Amino acid sequence: MECNSTLLTALAAVASATKLDVNQSAVLTELVCGYDGRISDAMSGISDAVTGTNTMFLLFSAYLVFIMQAGFGMLCAGSVRAKNALNIMLTNVMDAAAGAISYFLFGFAFAFGGGADSNGFIGNDNFAQSRFHADEPFARYEMWMFQWAFAAAAAGITSGSIAERTQFTAYLAYSTFLTGFVYPVVSHWVWSPSGWISAFNTGNMFLDVGMVDFAGSGVVHMTGGIAGFMGAWIEGPRIGRFDRTGGTQEMKGHSGTLVILGTFLLWFGWYGFNPGSLTVIVPVGKALNQAVVARTAVTTTLCGGAAALTTLFARRWMAGHWNVTDVCNGLLGGFAAVTAGCSVIEPWAAILLGFLAAWTLIGMNRLAEKIKYDDPLEAFQLHGGCGLLGVLYVGLLAKKSFLMEAFPKVEGTPYGLFYGGGGKLLAAQLIGAICIAVWTAVMMGILFYVLQIFDLLRISPDEEAAGLDRTAHGKSDEGKGGPTLLVPDVQGTSPAKQDTEATV
Repeated sequence: MECNSTLLTALAAVASATKLDVNQSAVLTELVCGYDGRISDAMSGISDAVTGTNTMFLLFSAYLVFIMQAGFGMLCAGSVRAKNALNIMLTNVMDAAAGAISYFLFGFAFAFGGGADSNGFIGNDNFAQSRFHADEPFARYEMWMFQWAFAAAAAGITSGSIAERTQFTAYLAYSTFLTGFVYPVVSHWVWSPSGWISAFNTGNMFLDVGMVDFAGSGVVHMTGGIAGFMGAWIEGPRIGRFDRTGGTQEMKGHSGTLVILGTFLLWFGWYGFNPGSLTVIVPVGKALNQAVVARTAVTTTLCGGAAALTTLFARRWMAGHWNVTDVCNGLLGGFAAVTAGCSVIEPWAAILLGFLAAWTLIGMNRLAEKIKYDDPLEAFQLHGGCGLLGVLYVGLLAKKSFLMEAFPKVEGTPYGLFYGGGGKLLAAQLIGAICIAVWTAVMMGILFYVLQIFDLLRISPDEEAAGLDRTAHGKSDEGKGGPTLLVPDVQGTSPAKQDTEATV
């Protein structure tokens, strides 16, 4: 504040009336005249603190999501036979590594390039981070880290579907294509401020609400699951998975311990995946960001827990025993389902969703057996099926006040059908899910079909029998010197080399 002559005269009068000496009068003048500058400095400091806190929150969330790659690796390794464990873990490493380069060069630009000025279908700016700066919300380094971790997660889902019979070059090809093009286009539609169906497109809101997919039941899980389905369907089931009469032969993974470890790592990572998707945590004005983040963590936990318990007792009733792998997959199915609506549904609704997700996964697995579809990780059934359930569930039970808190909505925006919000949100969810499914199926189907034509997709029967660890990665008899025995293939009808060792 600049002190003019009138104010200085007034301050002199105050000093005289209060009998201040010369030094005290000078302090009063400095205090009043320098007040505005100190307020400005203080506000600048607060702004820097808010920015730093939100940046650290987003980066920490990105690190949690990246931990999910370790979870995918352990879960996949435990769910396949020992002779393919190293192969599937390496594919998870390459999902992140190859995905980092493709997402840097193209993916992020296709997803968020151009911000609100881009077209509704695909981003068109900021290739290779060419114009990153601190003032643009969708052109900051911390945002790139967070979104890359999501892209890598989508690729990790797909790797489980095509495990134990796919060439390593095919893994590299699909991972690069998925993270660099297919997934970014979907995320642009739903999360970019210019996406045609985005709930953040405040200037042109689809059906007055847009598709509400807070953390990616559709964007991440459906995309990854459907990509996996296309690959697994085109290359066909593993040898011995279905016998000549059409019966199903169980092919159990070799380590329940790794399955449980992977599940816990994924569970831990989901607390970055879902709560972190708000991207900020410091409250500003009426935006109760910290409440949204905390509620999201609670609904995520409750949905996963309900799905695990439902699966536990359902499989006990159906199969007569407590199945470790089924319970872990049920838990993850609950997480995949709640990811879309974790910020906009109530806790009781999250528990109900977990119950429904468990039965959705059980039903999808039954359907997979009927159509002779082989997915070693149940990735399509879990992420595709439960992800679709979660997307549609938002249209039914998104609470109005929660929707207003988590998204840039105005009064009168449609919300959950069962709360009296009309059917527009449900329609937007359904249309978005269909478009995601069609886009991913067509794009990834073309890629896998081309790989098959050029004999780059599936390994030979001999390689499949011996195991990819040995044929593709040079692993020999576990390095222990014991002989490899020819034993009957418990999943098929003919002998095959197994990773069974005899200690002599």
